[in-house]
Amino acid sequence: MRVKRNSIVNLLFTSIGRRVELVQAFRSAAKRLGIKLTIIGADISDTAPALAYCDETVIVPRISSPEYIPALVSICREKKIRALVPTIDTDLLLLAKEKQQFADIGTTVFVSAADKIAICRDKRVTSEYFASIGLHAPVAVSDISEYSGGFPAFIKPIDGSSSIGANRADTYEDLQMYAKQLDTYVIQPFASGTEYTVDIFCDIHGEPIYITPRVRLAVRGGEVLKTQIHHEDSIISEMHTLIRNFKPCGPITVQLIRNEARGVNQYIEINPRFGGGAPLSMKAGADAAEAMLRLLSGEVLSYCPNAAAEDAVYSRFDQSVCLSVGKRRPVRAVIFDLDDTLYSEKEYVRSGYRKVAKLLPQIENAEEKLWSAFEQGKPAIDAVLQEAGLWDEELKARCLEVYRQQKPDIHLYNGVKQMLTHLRECGVKTGIITDGRPEGQQKKLEALGLYDLVDSILITDELGGIQFRKPCDIPFRIMQTRFNVPYESMVYVGDNPAKDFHAPRTLGMQWIYFENQDGLYSCATGAECKKVTSICTALKMIED
Repeated sequence: MRVKRNSIVNLLFTSIGRRVELVQAFRSAAKRLGIKLTIIGADISDTAPALAYCDETVIVPRISSPEYIPALVSICREKKIRALVPTIDTDLLLLAKEKQQFADIGTTVFVSAADKIAICRDKRVTSEYFASIGLHAPVAVSDISEYSGGFPAFIKPIDGSSSIGANRADTYEDLQMYAKQLDTYVIQPFASGTEYTVDIFCDIHGEPIYITPRVRLAVRGGEVLKTQIHHEDSIISEMHTLIRNFKPCGPITVQLIRNEARGVNQYIEINPRFGGGAPLSMKAGADAAEAMLRLLSGEVLSYCPNAAAEDAVYSRFDQSVCLSVGKRRPVRAVIFDLDDTLYSEKEYVRSGYRKVAKLLPQIENAEEKLWSAFEQGKPAIDAVLQEAGLWDEELKARCLEVYRQQKPDIHLYNGVKQMLTHLRECGVKTGIITDGRPEGQQKKLEALGLYDLVDSILITDELGGIQFRKPCDIPFRIMQTRFNVPYESMVYVGDNPAKDFHAPRTLGMQWIYFENQDGLYSCATGAECKKVTSICTALKMIED
């Protein structure tokens, strides 16, 4: 069963915090699959950086609040959330216990069973669990007086995460000092060897899809900075043992240390969620984000061994995100979208059908029939040819060629020419960033006379393909370099919140949403920006 193109999937990420890479992985997967994805990010603070990469944001109560689960259920019901994806340890047990509430309203919560989550929350119990299924694990105790495992030792909070409070103790005195700093802790013999993370993704029934071991080459604060894919057979075999017992629902991440000399894997912990470095395995080919979207679209997936590229090395870096531009700086450059922002896309479609109709004189009122099929959401040329009993591949190809190569009969919206002229006279640089086939977009720009009206035009597909289309930020970076203007002094005007404002927002630009009631893609969903209902109203807003 294949993914239905144009499937609609709404995802809710809880405690989204800094999980920018994870959001980007899902967005990229949706684009490849042809899925219309809306990402809603939830957090207790509107300054969480990953919120800048979401389509919509919601502020929720703290996880400890009795209102937390009701708030999430309400959001899922209101926004028709297909799946909820937790990103930190703190709410996993709570969500696991309440999965049925979400299931009753059609939301799949990608979290494992509550009894398994409880195992992961207590490091001592986790160690006992590994041993119970035949895997090696350092013996853990929770009282310094019971420890007899020798030195160096390793002490960490009993239910901690992100390596907070975790320390190596080389002497008994060191161990005493660290133990006094923690309310509850576990102590284990320090395991030496090569550190591994295993990213695992299973379907909702606990059947494996991806198992990806990777070496932790560099780590900071518990999160990997540099990693290398290595499909160590013994680790993969032991993870199958774990999966058969644990039955993960969606993602889990396992930490271990492999002693190469002894050929022994010492298992340390399980994080039953996407780990911070999980997007690295996705980039290497074990794309759990794509797998989740395919599962939500009705596909049945099988185990895909060694999906990630062997020996692939990935390194991560920090990047700042603009959450508020603060005091506005004078506008020195304005960039516009093209289709349905400066002219009517429907006028272009109608123009194309008018020219195609001349190729089909045997079909009475062909233009009107094509337009009617378009308004009904049908592939118009196919529908009209089939209805007339004339459909064949050659004729369809000729019709498409006429449509795509047309010199369109289109016009700028009222006042647009005057607005562009006024901005230029005021010393404000103007540009256009537009997606689409270069030949078609060029003909539109020529027909509208825009090459003479703006300073710079960038057709994203000319950069190397559709991967450079919005919301990709590369076209905006190129335009900023051309203009040599700070992002904070730039404004972007567009009509499609689903893709137009992600890059401007993350780069620190100002942006204006043209809510075009006649547009093909204009929709207020997620448009957290200034809004105008007339493109020329944007001029006054820019000047103010």
